[in-house]
Amino acid sequence: IAVALSAGAWWSDSTMAAFKAHVKTVDMSEEMEADAIAIATAAIMEHSVEKDMASYIKREFDKKHSPTWHVIIGTNYGSHVVHATKHFIYFYLGPKAILIFKSG
Repeated sequence: IAVALSAGAWWSDSTMAAFKAHVKTVDMSEEMEADAIAIATAAIMEHSVEKDMASYIKREFDKKHSPTWHVIIGTNYGSHVVHATKHFIYFYLGPKAILIFKSG
């Protein structure tokens, strides 16, 4: 899924290339997948601390796709989660691995 990013004052072609999403596993609609990538991209652009990125993604996903979502973001972690059907995505944006899911 491609997400269009508008060029900004500090964006270069190489910066935009770093934000190309590499989806590893997905169990959600294409629309929700596109939202996940766009929201995560915005989080990485706006925040420098991973905890703040995760909070931003969770808050935006809760607003757009109703609560309660869980978000894990980082460069070195393992995970094993149980998720609700059609409410899971695991992907990379640059070096950041992002896991977004709803459980229960």
